[in-house]
Amino acid sequence: MPPTKTPEADPDPFDAIVDAPFDSALSERYLVYALSTITARSLPDLRDGLKPVHRRLLWAMRQLKLDPSQAFKKSARVVGDVIGKYHPHGDQSVYDAMVRLAQDFALRYPLVEGQGNFGNIDGDNAAAYRYTEARLTKTAIQLMAGLEDGTVTYHPTYNGEDEEPEIFPGLFPNLLANGSSGIAVGMATSIPSHNVAEVIDATLLLIDNPHVEHGALMEVFKGPDFATGGVVIDSAAGIAAAYETGRGAFRVRARFHAAEAKDVADRDAGVERLGSGMWQLVVSEIPYQVPKGKLIEQIAQAIADKKLPILEDIRDESDAAIRLVFVPKSRNVDPDLLKDALYRLTDLESRFSLNLNVLDAGRTPGVMGLKLLLQEWVIAQIDILLRRTQHRLDKIAARLELVDGYIIAFLNLDRIIEIIRGEDEPKPLMIAEFALTDRQAEAILNMRLRSLRKLEEMELRTEHAALLAERDELQKLLESPARQRTRLKRDLAALRKDYAEDTVLGRRRTTIAEAAPTAAFSMDAMIEKEPVTVILSQRGWIKAARGHLAPGGEMKFKEGDGPAFELHAQTTDKLLFAAANGRFYTLGADKLPGARGFGEPLRTMLDIDPEAAIIRVLVYRPGMQLLLASDSGRGFVAEAGELLAETRKGRGVMSVKPGVKLSVIREVAPEHDHVAVVGDNRKLLIFALSDMPVMAKGQGVTLQRYRDGGLADAVTLRLEDGLSWTMGGESGRTRTEKDVVMWKVARGAAGRLPPSGFPRDNKF
Repeated sequence: MPPTKTPEADPDPFDAIVDAPFDSALSERYLVYALSTITARSLPDLRDGLKPVHRRLLWAMRQLKLDPSQAFKKSARVVGDVIGKYHPHGDQSVYDAMVRLAQDFALRYPLVEGQGNFGNIDGDNAAAYRYTEARLTKTAIQLMAGLEDGTVTYHPTYNGEDEEPEIFPGLFPNLLANGSSGIAVGMATSIPSHNVAEVIDATLLLIDNPHVEHGALMEVFKGPDFATGGVVIDSAAGIAAAYETGRGAFRVRARFHAAEAKDVADRDAGVERLGSGMWQLVVSEIPYQVPKGKLIEQIAQAIADKKLPILEDIRDESDAAIRLVFVPKSRNVDPDLLKDALYRLTDLESRFSLNLNVLDAGRTPGVMGLKLLLQEWVIAQIDILLRRTQHRLDKIAARLELVDGYIIAFLNLDRIIEIIRGEDEPKPLMIAEFALTDRQAEAILNMRLRSLRKLEEMELRTEHAALLAERDELQKLLESPARQRTRLKRDLAALRKDYAEDTVLGRRRTTIAEAAPTAAFSMDAMIEKEPVTVILSQRGWIKAARGHLAPGGEMKFKEGDGPAFELHAQTTDKLLFAAANGRFYTLGADKLPGARGFGEPLRTMLDIDPEAAIIRVLVYRPGMQLLLASDSGRGFVAEAGELLAETRKGRGVMSVKPGVKLSVIREVAPEHDHVAVVGDNRKLLIFALSDMPVMAKGQGVTLQRYRDGGLADAVTLRLEDGLSWTMGGESGRTRTEKDVVMWKVARGAAGRLPPSGFPRDNKF
């Protein structure tokens, strides 16, 4: 009995485990991922300006024969071929890339012509790929020109079933013409689109003079030319510096243009006159990559949040062309002020980064300046030209071989026919007798009988001469760099005609115009100036009535409440609120509620300590000085500009100890030179204003010394004018004491009793 075979044991899966440090294994795998992202996904090739997904899309469409002269085909067919044959990734990502190639507001020179809903500038998405159709544009055909001429290397697809080109050899300068953007691992690229005619002009200049200065290139290469137009407001020097290093940024603004305006100045400024002094602004172009729908929402939200108080409304009257209408709050609004506010607060001014990070011919990423990038592109085009030339020479050599064989056959036609009729294997005898090659003999044997006419022999000799002449020219082209440059210049000049300045596609859309320097922007400048009367009640309710009302006018207050402060201001003014704890708060007069009701509690607008009372309300004026004093008899002079607070919490100005309060706030007139101080002990003291320090924060210096009580009041005066105070009673008379020299002593003294008739409440 034969021995039974023991089944082989299954291999242990743990035998395949490699013992390696985790950090090194992770770094190696991450490096592979990073390189794949950089070279095969995110960065464009400088030679054709395409990423792999875009190149495969166009290649698949070419294979489907979707030329501009052919009928459209479903986008689903294209996407299916791309992900099935060349690009095994998500169908939605591939379709999104295809949609972008078809959007004339995304690409300066679209490479795909779409039929159906391919999205819009509002930011709406394209329809599903089962509904849309597409084909190639003329620009795409120019980009792929020469694929059949041996100009590029083909490599197998991911599954080895097909081949795809490494790059596209066409002369169209797609990298700079259409730009590119992408984020890789550790690096990114951001290239704006440019005008093809300007790119070609700069390239021709570089071909003529390889040592041309960067400044000379920038004289013909103006800068970005975005698909959506707009205005680049950077200086020519700033733009040139960005392109010299390959890094920088551009400020792009919307274009205000009113096509229906009668006056040329109004038309260029985007102002439409409506009669009765009213007007409106019209935007005809918006910055690149800013969705119109989101832009309108942003501006509407700014209006709702009162960030644009001088703008009443925005209307979208766009059809095929963009038309955004801005309605000002009143006809007195300055159009330039409204524009400046829109630029600063909305995306009507945006920033586009320049980062010329691309893959060179060796698939190495790097940031290039404009000159280096054009030089590398010219070298690549020369290489393509040489490949095309060599490919044509090989074709000519192959054809000449056959034509020479045909001519030999015509010269020995009778003998050739005799050999063919009499020999079972005529090819070896023909090769031996007439010194033919195998290809020549095979071609002669495959000739049709009707090709044996005399006219055919003449045509062969003509073709032979033409091929020899073409071969000589191509040989000279291969051997002469000067001829290569001349040929490239000629081809570029021919391409330029399709994108000249007078063509619809070639006309520059973006204006390069440096913006004039503007004054420092302030939200206060957008507030319409109107007189108001500010009323703060005893319980802290605040409101503002329109106009300057007479003091003591009828006002509505809550039961048990009444007026505490009443002052005249303008809506453009800032109000200073001084609290007894030494903190100052700031509030714009335009932020106050109307006077129809009781107003609103001031503490809902400002974070005021509940135990701190408001002791003074003032209208801020630039350059104003205030005398500040606490009830302990200490004080200083403060600049009003130092008291403005930027937050609800206010600004601590006078530092007071527990039990001490800020009690006196007096405006210092420019002509005043002395300070008068009176205490609770009814002692009066006058000293020079120059003895008071000017401080932004602190306790100050001692103004008057007391044995008991504290400071009752303080005021500044002009010594020559004397000291004045208001008399009691309803008369409202003012009394003035001219001779006050007897009270003028050093700061910090005790003082002496005031003149007779001084108010009993010790208030000036």
